[in-house]
Order: sequence, then C-alpha cells, then structure tokens
Amino acid sequence: MNLRPHRKQSPELDVTPLIDVVFLLLIFFMVSTTFDKETEIKVELPEAAGEDAENAAEMIEITIDERGNFYINQREVVSTEIDILKRAIAKAAGDRTDLPVLINADGKAPHQAVMTAMDAASQLGLVKMTFAARRPR
Repeated sequence: MNLRPHRKQSPELDVTPLIDVVFLLLIFFMVSTTFDKETEIKVELPEAAGEDAENAAEMIEITIDERGNFYINQREVVSTEIDILKRAIAKAAGDRTDLPVLINADGKAPHQAVMTAMDAASQLGLVKMTFAARRPR
C-alpha cells in the first residue's frame, strides 16, 4: 500500500493567447492614433539680446498698440475685426505670399490682438513671421 500522497503535476500556463491579445491592442492603438500638426504657423522669435536685424526692403509691418488697435505699414486699420484686418494685409501684400511679416506689439497689448494678427496673416498664406523686440537697458 502506497501512503504517499499523489503528486499532481503543476499546471502549465499558456501565455500565447495573452501575447496575441496584447499584440492586437498595440496594433489597434497604433492605427487609431491621429497625428495632427501641433501648430500651423511657424514663428521665428528674435532674441532680445542679439544684434540689430537689418530691415528687409519689402516687409509687412503689423503694429499693435496698447489698446489693441492695428497699424499696417504705419497706416491705421479702421477696425479690430479679423475680416477688416485681412483685407488691409491683403492690400499691403498684393499677390505676394512670400513677404515676411513683422509683428511689432506693445508690451501691454492684449494677447488676443496679437493672436488675431497672426491668424489673419496665416489665413492669407503669409507664414514668415517675426516679432520685434528691444534690447534690455
């Protein structure tokens, strides 16, 4: 008579289905992920402590005062609405979309006014934008 307990074999765990499920989840997330552009406007910010930049012969200068009023090449725009601003920029640019845009905003200008100017210029195809800065005293 054998009084020793019968040893059961240890159960084997098959991980193949688990690997298949993880692989399918990985494929699902890779396919369903969207890759959007983070920004549509490329802006080159000048350094404030750098050398003075030479003025380009042809450039559109958008000036924004502290009250949020716009000036295109030193001429005041009659309204702060984006449609009026786009027409003024289009008139200054003509048919050219390769002109650089210089945004010269007052330090106390509303952020929305700066964003409106950038949006209006980019909607017209003017994507070469820089910001004017002064050297610290």
